[in-house]
Amino acid sequence: MKPLLDIRNLSTRFQISESEIRAVDNVSFSLQQGETLGIVGESGSGKSVTALSLMRLISPPGQITQGEIIYQTRKGGQENLLSISEAEMRAFRGNEIAMIFQEPMTSLNPVFSCGDQVAEGLILHKKLSKQEAREQTIALFEKVKLPDPKRMVDAYPHQLSGGQKQRVMIAMAMSCEPRVLIADEPTTSLDVTVQATILDLMRNLQEENTMGLIFISHDLGVIAEIADRVVVMYKGKIVEEGSVRDIFFKPQHPYTKGLLACRPPLTKRLHVLPTINDFMNVESDGSFTEINKSIDESLNVQLVTAEETAKRHLELYAQSPILQVQNLKTWFPVQKGILRKATDFIKAVDDVSFEVYPGETLGLVGESGCGKTTLGRSILRLVEPREGKVIFKNQDLALLEGRSLREMRKHIQIIFQDPYSSLNPHMIVGEAILEPMTVHGLHRDKKERKEKVFELLSRVNLKPEHFNRYPNEFSGGQRQRICIARSLALEPELIICDECVSALDVSIQAQILNLLNELKRDFGFTFIFISHDLGVVKFISDRIIVMNQGKIEEIGDADELYSFPKTEYTKRLIASIPAVNIEETISRRLNQRNVEK
Repeated sequence: MKPLLDIRNLSTRFQISESEIRAVDNVSFSLQQGETLGIVGESGSGKSVTALSLMRLISPPGQITQGEIIYQTRKGGQENLLSISEAEMRAFRGNEIAMIFQEPMTSLNPVFSCGDQVAEGLILHKKLSKQEAREQTIALFEKVKLPDPKRMVDAYPHQLSGGQKQRVMIAMAMSCEPRVLIADEPTTSLDVTVQATILDLMRNLQEENTMGLIFISHDLGVIAEIADRVVVMYKGKIVEEGSVRDIFFKPQHPYTKGLLACRPPLTKRLHVLPTINDFMNVESDGSFTEINKSIDESLNVQLVTAEETAKRHLELYAQSPILQVQNLKTWFPVQKGILRKATDFIKAVDDVSFEVYPGETLGLVGESGCGKTTLGRSILRLVEPREGKVIFKNQDLALLEGRSLREMRKHIQIIFQDPYSSLNPHMIVGEAILEPMTVHGLHRDKKERKEKVFELLSRVNLKPEHFNRYPNEFSGGQRQRICIARSLALEPELIICDECVSALDVSIQAQILNLLNELKRDFGFTFIFISHDLGVVKFISDRIIVMNQGKIEEIGDADELYSFPKTEYTKRLIASIPAVNIEETISRRLNQRNVEK
């Protein structure tokens, strides 16, 4: 059978100043009708540029320098998409081959309603009237299971949740019934339950329309849930390709082994997460030598025994708490009318109480909107609570004002989710780290503070020469390291990590998690670690709080909570984690395919 899409020797390059970046380097693969092909790799591996190249959406300084993209048309003929004009390509783009982009908020125009943006493609490609396009859009919103489709048609992107915006993007991509759908990281940054529903939706739509689906992700757990075949990309090249079973259970390339090992395991506790460097030595020119080690060997070396955990907990909980949260409430008024009178309240944090012990990592997990981020900010009084107490080292933070409040914040720091927006783009990173020390009068003079910055950069595995660079000169993982260094500058006792690894590749995520554990061990830091990823929270935490609709659903030892959840909500949260048991997931999917055939 001829493939629906056949990519041959595709290369895309970017000319920046005098250097040339080979983003896609002589890549070849194919896609059959009704098949899901997973493309995996870290940021910079070339997977997204490959997708944009297939859509011919590469703009200067990028250029597709060679290759063929052979598409089997509906009439049975063949078309090389790289040899046709831009006008001819527009007829294919969206109509025959559609794409779902990674970040729906930046992909949707904020000044047009969601319905108008979906209807635009129907009017353009299917020649429908405005009324017909509106009716078809409502039907599409029903198909992608958006609540109240008639209302959603007139809603604007900012009025929708992340999962709802992604459903609008799926509806837009499916509007012209394409034969090939490219999904570029469509579930990144979504919480596990929303992610699970998006994956189910995409599987159902693919089966209904017998589409070829190219699914791009850095999360191998997601790939295990949805892909039939997998392509692994590294530095613009395909380093391994095979069936989903072969890639997961018989990986050949050290890079693939590293990606598989980086993901926090759910059934065992590790001291240190393996990284790519445990499987390959990468040289500065991009070449590498393999370290002959299996995934099981790498994981088993790092195992934490039950005795070690029991001893640690005995020491932790024999202490007095460093932080006590008592009956905390943070409500936001819903205002209506000309006088903006409060008619109701959104109870983001609703009567929450817990304790944190010195040296402990307390995980805070739950779906988007459960109140976990508001809780973290309420502790610091970045959001003012309505009621309750936050007692830090026997001092009620609600009673502090002005200078005393600023002094308290020296001891409690926060690391935010997006490292880029957390850093001033016009300030070199050395000054960004030095600034809080100047504000709080730490160390004798600027020279001593600068020496401290160099020490902090080294501590988070960055170099002294990075002092004079700007945030845009760093990768996402490096920027997060800079934010960690800045939070350490004031030598805090408690650090709140708010989704600080959720947008990072699994390999970079593993490095950051290992760094946080190392800092905790060396300096005795106490962490509140907020995330929607229960696998990550379980790896780093001693105890976990599960939040739901502003309240604590349950709290307990991290391993016990995962193995023996008490509430239905926690059970559902755990069941939504992609590929909790990868072998079971792949076997179930393959058996289901065989039954259908």
